[in-house]
Amino acid sequence: MTNSIQYAVLLSVLSAAGYAAAAVVQEQLAAGGRRSAPRWLLTLVLTGAGAGLHVIALGYGTVGVVQALGALTLLFALPIAAVRTRSRVTPEAWRDAGLTVAGLAGILALTAVPDEPAVLTVAEGWWLTTITLAGVAVLASVARSSSSPPARSLLLAAASGTAFGVASVMIKTQAAGLSVPALAPIALFAGGGLVLSQLSYRGGGLAAPLAMVSVANPVVATTVGMLMLGEGFRFGVAGTVLALVAAACVTLGVIGLATRTATPARVTAPPVRDQRPQLVAA
Repeated sequence: MTNSIQYAVLLSVLSAAGYAAAAVVQEQLAAGGRRSAPRWLLTLVLTGAGAGLHVIALGYGTVGVVQALGALTLLFALPIAAVRTRSRVTPEAWRDAGLTVAGLAGILALTAVPDEPAVLTVAEGWWLTTITLAGVAVLASVARSSSSPPARSLLLAAASGTAFGVASVMIKTQAAGLSVPALAPIALFAGGGLVLSQLSYRGGGLAAPLAMVSVANPVVATTVGMLMLGEGFRFGVAGTVLALVAAACVTLGVIGLATRTATPARVTAPPVRDQRPQLVAA
C-alpha cells in the first residue's frame, strides 16, 4: 500500500472506534430515558472525533475504501457494549455481525473508482441535496407513524445512514474541488444523521440500528458514486453478480442482528426459603 492508503486505513479504523464508543453511549442514554449532560457531552466528543478522523481519511483514500472500513464500527461496538453492560455477545450475533461486514466490504471492494475524481456541478449538487432531504423525510415520517419499536428503530437508522452517506460523498467531492457551496448541506446531513441515530436506539437496542447505519451509509455513498460520479463495479457482469451475492450477505446479517442483542450474563440467586409458619400434622 502507498503511504496515502496506509494513512486512510489507520484513520478510518480509529474513526470507526470513535463512532462505536459514541454509539454505545448513545444507546445507553436512549435506553435510560433521562438526560445526562456529561454523557451527552461525551457522545458529542466521541462523534466529533470519529467524524474528524473520517474527513481526514477521505483526503487520503477513496470513498469506497474509507466507507468499507467504517463498517468496522459494528464489530467495535459489540464488545464495547458487552464490557460496559457486563453482558456477553452471543456467537450468533458475532456471526451476523461478521456476515454484515464481510458482505459490505465485498460490495465496496468490487466498486470501481475513476482515475480522475469527478466534480459535481451546481445543478447536480442541489439535486442531490433535494433528493436526499426528501428520502430522509420519508423514512423519518414512516418511522414516526410505525407502531413497532424495532421497525421504527431500523427506519430511523436507515435515514441516519442515508444522511451520513451523502455527507461523506459531498466531503470527498469538496476535497476534489467541488464547485457547489456544500458546507451547509454537509452540516445539515451530518447533524441530522447524528440526531436520527440517537433516536434510532430508543426501543431498538444497539446491534440492529448500528448495523443498519453501517449498511445504509456506504451503500448510499456507493450508489451516489455510481449514478453521479461515474463509478461502477469491477470485472463486468461477474463483478455485478458477486456484488449482488455480497448484498444478500449484508441483508441476512442485518436481519439476524435485528432479532438478536447481546445476552446479559445470568446470575443465579440462591433459593429463598419460605419463612412462614408451617402446619405440622400431629
